[in-house]
Amino acid sequence: MYIAPSILSADITQLGRDVEKIERAGADWVHIDVMDGHFVPNLTFGANVVKALRGQTKLTLDCHLMVANPEDYVDTYQQAGADIMTVHAEATPHIHSLVQRIKQAGMKAGVAINPGTPVSFIEPILSDVDLVLVMTVNPGFGGQKFIEQTLDKMAALNTYRQENDYHYLIEVDGGINDDTAKQCLDQGVNAFVAGSYIYGAKEVERPIAMLRHLEK
Repeated sequence: MYIAPSILSADITQLGRDVEKIERAGADWVHIDVMDGHFVPNLTFGANVVKALRGQTKLTLDCHLMVANPEDYVDTYQQAGADIMTVHAEATPHIHSLVQRIKQAGMKAGVAINPGTPVSFIEPILSDVDLVLVMTVNPGFGGQKFIEQTLDKMAALNTYRQENDYHYLIEVDGGINDDTAKQCLDQGVNAFVAGSYIYGAKEVERPIAMLRHLEK
């Protein structure tokens, strides 16, 4: 299990401190939601934040680009220090070549799908990706309710992985807490993005420990 707290729910004025908190608490990744105000109706972090955090933490920087024309940003995020670059299949007509470019740049390549996008849409590239991110809410804002129908996508991705000996991780993002995480874990999910569940707690150690306990 990989636990990836989303800094979308952190204190923007204290990002370094809040990332240090989750690192001490046993998180594995830092999930960085990059939104451009076009692909999704919100504007958040950019490569400058990734670069700043790269100098402050050894955690994996898991960069989720909810942007139009993601192919324009491969070099930018590689130079900023991203470890994983996940792009939306809905955002580019050239997802296969984009995945190859991300990997050639030395980053892990992830592909994300929205709640309304079927797994079949990305089936042709499943052999190439390192990670598949299943959005369990509609992207753009934190604090939304988990969409239960997305559990079927996780199960389908797990079946594809087992039947074809693929090696991608399955990641989920949106409405994750200890209850929904357990449902996702039962469907073969490996990585869990949680924002308000972790940063909304009085102490980040408790929700991280709760998630970690699920895999035992």
